[in-house]
Amino acid sequence: MAAVAFVALIGAAGFRATPSVMLHPLHAEFGWPLATISAAVSVNLLLFGLTAPFAAALMDRFGIRRVVAAALVLVSLGSGLTVFMRTSVELILLWGVLVGVGTGSMALAFVATVTGRWFVKRRGLVTGVLTAGGATGQLIFLPVLAYLIEQSSWRAASLVVAGAALTVVPLVLWLLRDHPSDLGLPAYGATEVVPPVPAGGAARRALGALRDAAKTRAFWLLAGGFAICGATTNGLVGTHFIPAAHDHGMTETTAASLLALVGLFDIAGTIASGWLTDRFDSRILLGGYYALRGGSLLLLPALFGDAVRPSMVVFILFYGLDWVATVPPTVALCREYFGDRGAVVFGWVFASHQIGAAVAASAAGIVRDQLGNYDLAWYVAGLLAIGAAGLSLMLFRRRTVAFTPAMAGAPGSVPR
Repeated sequence: MAAVAFVALIGAAGFRATPSVMLHPLHAEFGWPLATISAAVSVNLLLFGLTAPFAAALMDRFGIRRVVAAALVLVSLGSGLTVFMRTSVELILLWGVLVGVGTGSMALAFVATVTGRWFVKRRGLVTGVLTAGGATGQLIFLPVLAYLIEQSSWRAASLVVAGAALTVVPLVLWLLRDHPSDLGLPAYGATEVVPPVPAGGAARRALGALRDAAKTRAFWLLAGGFAICGATTNGLVGTHFIPAAHDHGMTETTAASLLALVGLFDIAGTIASGWLTDRFDSRILLGGYYALRGGSLLLLPALFGDAVRPSMVVFILFYGLDWVATVPPTVALCREYFGDRGAVVFGWVFASHQIGAAVAASAAGIVRDQLGNYDLAWYVAGLLAIGAAGLSLMLFRRRTVAFTPAMAGAPGSVPR
C-alpha cells in the first residue's frame, strides 16, 4: 500500500517541477510578465491547499482509490491542454484551476489518510517516506523537463508531465485499497481487523473539522507555521530559484539540476525526520527545522553566481535536508491534538501552507518586476522562517478542553 501510494505521488509530482523551468520560456514566447505567470502558479498553489481537506473527506466518503485516480486524470488534462493555450487566462484556468484541484487531491492530506488508516507502528517513518515521493518526483522530472525545454520546447515538457500522471492511473485502480479490512488485515502494528466507519457528507465533515479545530490555539499555531513553510519552499524557492539563478548568469539547465538536488537531499531529510518524529517531541523538531531554514535563506542572496560554487552546493545540501522535513512532525501533531480527525485537520493546516506559498509566489514575482532582483524576497522569507520557529515552540504552552459533540470519534479531550 505504501509503495503504490509512493508511486502515485511521484506521478502527480511532475507538475510541481513545471513552473520553475517554464517561467522564462512562457515569458519569451507570449510576452507575459513574470508576475502574470506567477499569478497562475499562485492560483495553483492556493487550490492545491484548499482542495486538500475536502479531498481527505472525499477519501473517507468515496474511497482513496477513486479520488486518487480522478486526481491524476485532472493533472494529466490540465498539463496536456496547455499546448493549445494562447492567453494568460487559459494558463490560469489550466495551470491554476484544473491542475490545482488535481494536485490538491493528491496533496499531503492523502499521505495523512494512508498512514492514519494503514499504520499504527512506524507512522512517522512512513509519513516521511511518502512525503519524499514529491521530492523524488522533482528529482526525476526537473532535469528532464529542463532538457526538453532546451532541446525542444516547453510544450514537449507539458506532454511528458501529462503522460506521467496518466500512466500511474491503471496502477492505482489495480492495487490501491481503501482500508486494511478490505483485505481482511489489521493495520500495520495493530492486532485486530477494524471495519471502516461510514462517513457522512464530505463537505460537512471537512467544514465541521475546521470549525472545531479553529477553536483551538494549537490549530492556529500549526497553520501559521505551515503557511510560512509553504511561502519559503514551494512559493519562493520552488517557483523562483531557477529564474533568480538565471538572473546571475547561470544556465536554466544548471539551475534546474541544483533544484533537483534539493529533491535528492530532501528524500533523505524527510525520511530521517519521520524516524525522528517517532522518537522525539515534534514541537522541538519543528522549531529547529524552521530556525535553520531561516538562517540559510538569509545567506542565499550572497551565494548566487554564474557558476556553481562550493558555497551554493552546501546551501543546496542543507536546504534540501530541511525542505519538507516539517511534514512528519506536523502530521503527528495534528493526530495528537485532533485524534481521528487528524487527517482532515491536517488538510486545513496544509491549506494554510499553500496560501502562504501562493502569496510568496506572486509577491516574489512582483518584487522581481519592480526591483530587478529577488534579494528582498529572500531576506523577508528568512525572517519569516525564524518567526515560524517561535510559533512551533509556543505549542508547549497549552491547556486541555473537552471536545464538542461534533468531534465525536476523536479522543475525549483536545489540547488547546
